[in-house]
Amino acid sequence: MNRSKKETRQAVKLPSAAHAAVCVFPAVLTVLFYALRSNKSAIDWTSAHVSAPIRGVLSFFSSVYPFSLMEVMCVAAGIWLIYYIVKTIVVTIRRREKLKILSKRLLTIAAVVLYVWGLFCWLWNSGYHASSFAEKNDLVNNGVTVSDLYAVTSLFAEKANELSLLVKRDDDGRYIEDRLEIFDISTLIYSNIAIEYPSLDGRLYKPKPMMFSWLMSRTGYTGIYFALTGESNINTRAPVFLMPATIAHELAHQLGVAAEDEANFAGILACVTSGYTAYEYAGYLLGLMYLRNALFQADFQKWADIGISLSAEVNRDLQDNYEYWQSQKTVETGVEFFDNVLTTLTETVSDAVTNVYDGYLKSQNQELGVRSYGACVDLLVGYFSVSAEL
Repeated sequence: MNRSKKETRQAVKLPSAAHAAVCVFPAVLTVLFYALRSNKSAIDWTSAHVSAPIRGVLSFFSSVYPFSLMEVMCVAAGIWLIYYIVKTIVVTIRRREKLKILSKRLLTIAAVVLYVWGLFCWLWNSGYHASSFAEKNDLVNNGVTVSDLYAVTSLFAEKANELSLLVKRDDDGRYIEDRLEIFDISTLIYSNIAIEYPSLDGRLYKPKPMMFSWLMSRTGYTGIYFALTGESNINTRAPVFLMPATIAHELAHQLGVAAEDEANFAGILACVTSGYTAYEYAGYLLGLMYLRNALFQADFQKWADIGISLSAEVNRDLQDNYEYWQSQKTVETGVEFFDNVLTTLTETVSDAVTNVYDGYLKSQNQELGVRSYGACVDLLVGYFSVSAEL
């Protein structure tokens, strides 16, 4: 006789102990990471022989799809979580053994979270605790003098001015390089710099344009590398003239450069040595922005002098970039009440995302948090001061 569906479901039900056991492996995995993350030799070995190869395999399989698997997974996870929470509430209300049922379902959520976090710790967070790019390549930071900072900033301004005339622009002077071409040549841009820094030599996979680019813009981000799929995901709504530098930054993560300042440094070097005008310009322009910010704090007059030296095209792009990001802070529907509510909501969400990410970076040995992006200035000044014999 065939069992009823109800009987079948009852037959496969797991006891609470079994549910708890499901959490043991990811819990041990996570605890092991936190126990070993201060042991640099162990983390270095794991990063090189376990994490990097697995991320490479994940990148290979995810590259088959033209869309971002990260986004699909996030949407699916969100839908499942809402469904599971609603079902948990309904089932708990209807059944007699409410506490037992609730504990089992909460353990299921805990198991999923632990599996995701445990894998993420070993596939990506381990990189923050392994030997850094600077340590692997003997890049010594002896501090930055104002004169060297000014000299390197001047060099970047000069190069940006020169290249700003070589990129494609419309009759109004606005940047019009093709996004698709920028994506298509992205996997080639590390070829030259990898000769100087062999640790940057590796198989690269084409970055993915994000479907939810509008959401990234609203929260103030231009790209994200997702270790669980090995994908570099790019906000395609952000100003296109800096997109090549964003792609280079995320590809640096794909190559195992974890720290944000070092990923910026590696990305800028990849851009300016790539041999592709759009990438060269983006690299010098992004570097110029970070260097000028540092110079503003160090010597206002020298900062002003650099500003005067910039071409009309560079100033146009910098202004367009500023206006774009300012526009993402407000919402305009034409109805004042909704504008105020949605603008406040946007600011709240953006601040929350930034604070969470800042806390995450600090928890992973990145003391500067979100400010670590700008810390690439020391590396840039050190590298270009020597290479240009300033």
